[in-house]
Parts: sequence; C-alpha cells; structure tokens
Amino acid sequence: MSDNFSEVISTAIWHEQAEPDNPFAAAVARCHGYDVYGQLIAKAGYIEYLYLLLKGERPDAAATSALNILAVALANPGPRDPSVHAAMAAGATGAPAASALMAAIAAGAGSAGGAREVLLAMQTFSDCGTDLAAWQARIAAPAETRPKYWPQLEHVPGFDPHGVRCATPVLQLLVALQSALPNGSTAWLARNRALLEQAAGIPLAQNGVVAAALTDLGLSGDEAEMLTLLLRLPGAAVHSLEQKQRGYRQFPFLELALENDPGKAQA
Repeated sequence: MSDNFSEVISTAIWHEQAEPDNPFAAAVARCHGYDVYGQLIAKAGYIEYLYLLLKGERPDAAATSALNILAVALANPGPRDPSVHAAMAAGATGAPAASALMAAIAAGAGSAGGAREVLLAMQTFSDCGTDLAAWQARIAAPAETRPKYWPQLEHVPGFDPHGVRCATPVLQLLVALQSALPNGSTAWLARNRALLEQAAGIPLAQNGVVAAALTDLGLSGDEAEMLTLLLRLPGAAVHSLEQKQRGYRQFPFLELALENDPGKAQA
C-alpha cells in the first residue's frame, strides 16, 4: 500500500488540515473559510450553516429569519403528501430508515407539488421578474419543459391545480415571509396574488411562495430544488417511524376507491 497522500480533492466549499500524525483525520475543517469546529458549532445555527454551505457566505438577519420560516413550513408536508405517504408505506413494511427517506425524496421530487416545481416557478421569476404583464403572458403560453425527460406541466408552476381558493396555510406563510422579506419577489407576489390567480385560473400553492422567497434569498433553481428536498425530510422521517411502530395493519391508506368496482356489480 502506498504511503503517498499527496492526492488533492478540489472543492471551493471545504478545506481540511490533517492531523500531524494521521493524514486521514482532520485537525481543522473549514467551510468557505470558517473553522467549523473551532468557530461555527458554538456560534452558528443549523439554518445559517445550510446557507453558508449553499452560498459561501453567512446570511443576514432577514435571510436567517426567512429561512427559519421556510424550514418550519416545509418540515412536515403531512401524511397526505406523496413524499410522506411513501415514507409511511416504507415504514409500515419495516424497511430500513434509508429506504423510507429515499422513497420520500423520490415521491417528493416531481413537478406536481414536488421540489422540481419550486425550480420551475423560480424560472418564471427569473424570466418575468416582477412584471405582471410578463407573468400573464407566460401563464397564457407556458414555456416548454426542459430537459425533455421531465413531462410537460399540466398547470402553472407554483399554483394548485386542485385548489378552489388559496389555502389558509399558504396565505399565512406568505404573510410571514413578507414580514421578513418586505421587498422583492415575495412582497410583489403578495400584492399581485389575486391577479395572478385570475390569470392562472387556480389558486397560489405553497411552492409558489417558497419559490418567491428563495428567489429573494439569491438561490439558484438547482440550489432551491435541493434545499426543498432536504427541508421536507423531517416529517417523512417521523411519520415513517410512527408507521413502523403501528405496522401495516394500521396503515391509513389501505382502502382503494374505484369508480367502476366490478366486485360491487357482482354482489
């Protein structure tokens, strides 16, 4: 086995200084220049550290407040959400923890209520900014979905295709984020929500609010998509653990509602 430890891992995010007697152990680990164990663990919160990892700088007070609001709002989408439902199904079968979280990520990754929809809604903010006429034109003539392996959207990204009116939690989240981010996309969305909903024909969804806030925080679409996937995992985790204890016999989604049930016709 070679004793040559000169191979260099190239990353702008992380830098390690090895222990003098053990090249496999770090004496100092720096994230974007900050000493993680010497400085950050006693002074930085988890949300601040996530932002530092993503953007390479510390968030200001407004950004920290907005990120904390988003973290609470996204932490548990609830059992009816496909990502949590998938994790619960994994838990009910006694599958390993990793299987439950992978199921949650897979089911919550799409463009119909999932993390991909946040990215797509942010693309609209990037293309149209806070120009109401541009938004109305985009809603009337949606952009083609890219890359091609993603299916073409059947609704406006950031809006609820099944909604009758804007849900109360969505409005509450919008108000809370507007207080932390009084200027920019979030505030514009709050002022123009009714007109945008009229153009879309459906109400604003949580992902639309999340997209506006993450746009204001300077995240790219890819960064926002990844962060959304991450922030939604706690709820999936705890519901999976609960269902693992209860077992499959108490799984709440066993019944299938068939519109044309042949069994009933024969009975």
